[in-house]
Amino acid sequence: MMRIVLLGAPGSGKGTQAQRLQAKFGVPQISSGDLLRDAVKRQTELGIKAKAAMEAGQLVSDEIVLGLIRERLTQGDTTNGFILDGFPRNSEQAAALSALLNEIGQPLESVLLLDVKPASLITRLAGRRVCKSCGKVFSVTALPEGGHCDHCDGELYQRSDDKEEVITKRLEVYQSQTKPLIDHYKQLGLLKVVKGEGELDQITARMEAALAAPKPKAAVELKKPAVAKPKVVKQSIKKKVLVVTKVAVKKKIAKKKTKEKSAKAVDKKSVKKLEKKQFKKEAKKLKKQNKKPAKASKKKAKKK
Repeated sequence: MMRIVLLGAPGSGKGTQAQRLQAKFGVPQISSGDLLRDAVKRQTELGIKAKAAMEAGQLVSDEIVLGLIRERLTQGDTTNGFILDGFPRNSEQAAALSALLNEIGQPLESVLLLDVKPASLITRLAGRRVCKSCGKVFSVTALPEGGHCDHCDGELYQRSDDKEEVITKRLEVYQSQTKPLIDHYKQLGLLKVVKGEGELDQITARMEAALAAPKPKAAVELKKPAVAKPKVVKQSIKKKVLVVTKVAVKKKIAKKKTKEKSAKAVDKKSVKKLEKKQFKKEAKKLKKQNKKPAKASKKKAKKK
């Protein structure tokens, strides 16, 4: 499975490398520009809307482009994945694209950035020639014999936006709008940077190695929101605390009462003892008092 986005400045070689990956892995290259041109040509509902915007000198809305991408991803050849080329171009489009891909169950796996020096970009763009029939790209330093496409024999031409006076402006737009997109995917842990200079085979090999490598860790890990405990749990805990508290209080009260009862019992016993002791004392006294008169009367009787 390969679901990737190719990023890079104009002239970085995204289109060429996308075609190479497509041929090797059997997944389609989906270019937003190609989708727009095809929709306009076939006069689909979205194509008519796109044509109206372009004829009015306006940018085609993200809604239309996302609609075209959604339609394209429903086709059978996207089962094993896709290579998005030319979209998204800014952070807002990236967010909208992520929402769409998550909705249809095809989230991105990686984002490859072809890193090329600005001087090399200008040289490449100024010397780029494209086939009018099949869209294959050539360099003026390696044009096929006869000056025609070696794939379909189509005529080669220089795109109007590849002229030197336009190139600088295009690179400025890339720096201001698309470069923040690099930081966006870096934060998500999807970005893999590939050196985009050298022989085509070398660059392709680097891209394949980057795809096979594990994903880098996200620069920012989003904390999971704290899940509030259900009120029922809180109430049950509160009840448990109340029950335990009540039991503890009852035990304390019972213990106190027991002590008080035992103290009262001791007091009663001591009172009874004292009473008994006092009673004996008093009884002895009474006995003595009763005996004394009797003895005295006996003595008097003897004297007589």
